[in-house]
Amino acid sequence: MSQPPSDPGSAPGDAPTLDEVARLAGVSRATASRAINGGIRVSPGARAAVESAVQTLGYTPNPAARSLVTRRTDSVALVVPEPDERVFTDPFFVHTLRSVNRVLMPRDLQLVLLLARPGEEERRMLRYLRRRHIDGAIVVSHHSGDRLAEHLASLALPCAFVGRPWTGADKVAYVDTDNTAGSRLVTQRLIDRGCRRIATIAGPVDMAAGIDRLEGWRSTLRDAGLPDDAVAYGNFTEVGGQEAAVELLAKHPEIDGLVVASDLMAIGAMRVLAEAGRRVPDDIAVTGYDDLEIAERANPPLTTVRHPVGEMAEHATRLLLEQIEGVREPQPIRVIFPPALVVRASG
Repeated sequence: MSQPPSDPGSAPGDAPTLDEVARLAGVSRATASRAINGGIRVSPGARAAVESAVQTLGYTPNPAARSLVTRRTDSVALVVPEPDERVFTDPFFVHTLRSVNRVLMPRDLQLVLLLARPGEEERRMLRYLRRRHIDGAIVVSHHSGDRLAEHLASLALPCAFVGRPWTGADKVAYVDTDNTAGSRLVTQRLIDRGCRRIATIAGPVDMAAGIDRLEGWRSTLRDAGLPDDAVAYGNFTEVGGQEAAVELLAKHPEIDGLVVASDLMAIGAMRVLAEAGRRVPDDIAVTGYDDLEIAERANPPLTTVRHPVGEMAEHATRLLLEQIEGVREPQPIRVIFPPALVVRASG
C-alpha cells in the first residue's frame, strides 16, 4: 500500500504539515493555507484538492497559524461594568451569562468575562479591548459614566449591547425591552385594583432602564390624576430595596401600592413591609420587574413584568456574531422586545 508523501525533515509519527498538504493537493503553500482557513481567492478546484489532502493526511491546522491568517481569536467578551460580588450573586447576570454562552458553545467560541468598575479597572479593560484580544464584545448593565458605546464604536470593534446605552445608542447595535411600557403595565394594574397612593422604588438614575421605568410609573399616575411624589431610589439589589422601603414608609406611611423597578428590590421591600406589619397585598399591593425565578418563589408570589433577559442576551449575541463573521457590517441596530404583565398574588 502506498504511503502519503512525508516531509523530508520529519521523523516517523510526526503530525502532517501544511507543506505536505500543499504538495499532495498540487497547490502552493499560501493557497493551501487560504483554503484551510476560509480565505478568499481560492478556486473551487483548488479548495476541493486541499480538502481532500487534509482528509487523506489527517492534517489538523495549527491554531496560532490560523489566527495569523484569519485575525480571529475565537473568543468573545461579556463586559459587565459592575462589582464582581454582584455579578456572581444576582440572578439577572447569571441568566445573561448562561444565555450568551448557549449561543457561543455550538460555534466553539470562548467566552471571556470582563468586569470593570469606573476607574483603573475600566481603563485596563479598555486597553484589553483596544489590543483586540477578543473578536467582539457584548455589554450589559452599563451606566451613564462608562461611555462604553462611544469607546467601542471608536475602536470599530464588533459589539452589541443588552439594554439601551445611555449615550452612543446611535452608534452601536443594542437589544432592549420597552421599559417605559412595562412600568406602565404594573402601575395601571395597581390603579385597576383600587390603589390610590402608589409609591415607587426606582432603579439607578444613571441607567436607562432605571429612568425609563420611573417615567412609566410617573406618566401612568399623571394620566390617572394621582400624585407621583412618593419616590425612593435603589440599585437593583435586595439591600437597595430594603433601604428604599424604609425611607418610603417613614415619609409616606399612607401608601397602599408599591411599584418596584426590579424583582430583587421588591423582595427586599416586602421583607421590610412584613417587619412593619404591613400585609401584602391586603394593606399594600407590590409589583416587581424582570420575572426572575425568585418572583414566583416569593411570599406572596410577586406580580411583575416579564423582562425577556435570556432572549435579549441570545439575540444580542447573534447580532455580534453576524458582525464578526462578516454577515452584517457593524452598524446601529435597535431590537425592542415587548414587555408582558405577569399577575400573581402580591398585587
